[in-house]
Amino acid sequence: MIFIEKKLIIKKIKSILSNKDDWEKKLFKICDIIKYNLKKYDWVGFYFSDLINKQLKLIAFSGEETEHTIIPFGRGVCGQVANSNKPLIIPDVKSEKNYISCNINVKSEIVVPILIDNINIGQIDVDSNTINAFSNMDKIFLEEICELVSKNYDLNKN
Repeated sequence: MIFIEKKLIIKKIKSILSNKDDWEKKLFKICDIIKYNLKKYDWVGFYFSDLINKQLKLIAFSGEETEHTIIPFGRGVCGQVANSNKPLIIPDVKSEKNYISCNINVKSEIVVPILIDNINIGQIDVDSNTINAFSNMDKIFLEEICELVSKNYDLNKN
């Protein structure tokens, strides 16, 4: 990932979050900007937490359709992050025992939580069709996006 690309994407995301669109539309736009500007990011989605029912709900994504629109806490990579509140990078999904396959082409995954006051309100999930696609730099980049989303969450949620 080129540093300039990252800064331009962050700038575009800040602009999206400050516009008058509804919350879901903003999230879809953010997913598109990330997916279409970073080659190894083949699927990008936002899941948000239902803390009462202990599950994640897919709100917005860019990429192929998925049947996994509801994920229980603890299940799959997203569910593990919902429990731990810590980012997870899976270099090769075939080696992950607690993995939910959304697409047979996916080779690696990164999930980063969106936190408000240490409460996991959601997460960004990125899949790649390339093995070992994600690094610590991707984690830092996605954490910055999650921080922007969390700061705008109360103002924009439906």
